[in-house]
Amino acid sequence: MRQIVLDTETTGLNPRTGDRVIEIGCVELFNRTLTGNNFHRYINPERESDEGALAVHGLTTEFLSDKPKFHDVAEELRAYIQGAEVIIHNAPFDLGFLNHEFGRLRLPSFVSHCSGVIDTLVNAKEMHPGKRNSLDALCDRYGVSNAHRKLHGALLDAELLADVYLSMTRGQNSLSMEHEMETSHDGIELDAVPLGEIIVVAASAEEAAVHEEVLAGLDKGVKGQCVWRNYTQQG
Repeated sequence: MRQIVLDTETTGLNPRTGDRVIEIGCVELFNRTLTGNNFHRYINPERESDEGALAVHGLTTEFLSDKPKFHDVAEELRAYIQGAEVIIHNAPFDLGFLNHEFGRLRLPSFVSHCSGVIDTLVNAKEMHPGKRNSLDALCDRYGVSNAHRKLHGALLDAELLADVYLSMTRGQNSLSMEHEMETSHDGIELDAVPLGEIIVVAASAEEAAVHEEVLAGLDKGVKGQCVWRNYTQQG
């Protein structure tokens, strides 16, 4: 599955009052693995940033003055996100701006090019009700280092969100023991492996260390001992 983790920076809070996108950062995941095929563009918004927004992202009018305008990158962005599932933290904000920018160019909406949208803020609120669920808070909760994040930047925030998303969704996709029949290249179904022939391979020292690191992160998130410790002790 191809997924795009996306973030934007803008001149302000409301595209309907003239605020514009000034930075787009995207990170590609394919089957939950970072590919390095990122998309990052600064954009000349043809207007000043609000004082509050400038304090957040630090992208001055002077810096953006020689950057391409949105219509210069729109087709490239459309091609990049086409058919992918898009992952955004607080999706209505970014999608509101991107849909507005596409609408200014009389293009189909941004979301019409995506196969779906995951809002990690909504997911985080469901997983951690009553707790802070900003990107910084989630980085702290899941042990994702954001020490180098002095100002907000679309690509940096997309990279952090990708790590957070993978941590949030790390786990089994299904608790079922059923599995599909394997099929050879010529289309002939192969018999499922009998349970008696399943070989159990013990974790290496390195794998055990990584597992312990994951458990430590879960302990930190619940501020105590996570439930998986019970199974580790029983094992």
